[in-house]
This record gives sequence, C-alpha cells and structure tokens, in this order.
Amino acid sequence: MMKTRQAIKLCSFYELPEMIGQVFSVGGEEIVIFRLTDGTVRAIENKSPHPKGGILSEGLVSGHFVYCPLYDWKISLIDGNVQAPDEGRVKTYNIEVSDDIVNLIFDE
Repeated sequence: MMKTRQAIKLCSFYELPEMIGQVFSVGGEEIVIFRLTDGTVRAIENKSPHPKGGILSEGLVSGHFVYCPLYDWKISLIDGNVQAPDEGRVKTYNIEVSDDIVNLIFDE
C-alpha cells in the first residue's frame, strides 16, 4: 500500500515571529509552531508532558528547545524529548516551507 502525503497550509513564513510560538488548531489538535533564529520552523503539541500540563506556546525558546512556562522543563523542538533530569515527550509534527508557505505534513 502506498502512503499518501497531505499538506495543510498554516501561514506565510514571514508571518511567524522569531522565537514566539504561534498556535494552530488542526484536526482537533492544538499545535504550536516556532520559527527559530536559524530559519528552521518546528511544530509540537501545545501541552507540556508534565502531569499538571503547561501551555508550551507561552514558553521561552533557546536554540532548538522550548522551556515549559510553568515547570521550566527543557523540551527539544526536534524530537519532542524532555531533557534530563526530567522525563517525558511531546508529539512533534513535520513541517515543510515551500515558496514561503509553512505547511504541516501528514503521511497517511
């Protein structure tokens, strides 16, 4: 069976401010998009894996990491892993920037 690829247009690359999360609702999921200073765009779920939660779009970004605004957990924007000594993981999403358009990519 061949996989199909679906691209959902989110916004223009230039509409994304650097280092500030932008929230999009896609298919009932709240996704936060970050434009990093090196020009890459990363997408993760907008909820901290901490048992009490936390809204990651309100977190501080440093390099390829976001810090949970409530518990200061350091979370990778590349693979979604929480950095030691804390543990956990957030869902990551594939992003593609084409002709200055930011697309969320799903392989079905």
